[in-house]
Amino acid sequence: MNRKVKSTYIYSAYGNALSGAIERPFQHLIEVQAGLSLPGTGGYGASSVEDFRFKQIVSFRKAYTQVSGSMDRQSETYTTLVSSTIEQLNILDVVTADRIVSRISSNHPLNDGEPNITPLGSAFEGLRIAGCPVDVHLDVELFTRLGTFEAFKAKFLSDSTFRELARKRFLWATLDPSAPDFLKECYSWCDGTELPESKGIVGCTLVKDIQTSCCEIQHYGHVIILPQFGRIFLGEFMLESRARHLTMLRVEMGSPVCGQMSVGETRGNGTTYP
Repeated sequence: MNRKVKSTYIYSAYGNALSGAIERPFQHLIEVQAGLSLPGTGGYGASSVEDFRFKQIVSFRKAYTQVSGSMDRQSETYTTLVSSTIEQLNILDVVTADRIVSRISSNHPLNDGEPNITPLGSAFEGLRIAGCPVDVHLDVELFTRLGTFEAFKAKFLSDSTFRELARKRFLWATLDPSAPDFLKECYSWCDGTELPESKGIVGCTLVKDIQTSCCEIQHYGHVIILPQFGRIFLGEFMLESRARHLTMLRVEMGSPVCGQMSVGETRGNGTTYP
């Protein structure tokens, strides 16, 4: 006897404005700032922090995160939103920004089809590195147009022009021979002819181009290298079949302060069960 099964939608979204760990000259964990998680049943939540400062290493004027999840009967979808914003960021007086927004929204069909997930609204405003303006061009439209995992995968496999663009932009086996070894270790594990999927994840970036007049800055795609400071990763965007994970700015500090920090981290969507 066929028995009708009723599915339950389990919402999933979380975000935080800033977190990190200092390793040298002392060890200290920087607690998650404006962190928030959406209950599995959906709903709405918001968190904010003002005038944060940790010694002279990192500070911001305001940070806030919001999450929401509900069923839209008109479009017959489950909708999820997570956004995290940080204003007047300052990391060691080297990396500063007026405003950074990390945002992921999704629409999941009631029939349990593949969700459409977009980072529309994510942005850098007034980013400066070593005192120099850094103009970061994001290609949010690409991931909005290819909003499902299968659409992105099909485009990569069927369109040679897009495949070559992805290889170069996402550092999939197209690194310059002069690139530092750490980049080759991180990004050259695939040959770029097949979609570089590992454990169900495909690593991309929202960054289309970076422009700056600072001659000390080296950059390879979305990765910036600054002598006597460290490495800066912009717009890291991880694709999964039913979720996306966005980190707008990640810093690996090397000298004289050593540690890691992430800014504007969001992840969103959910699934039905059973």
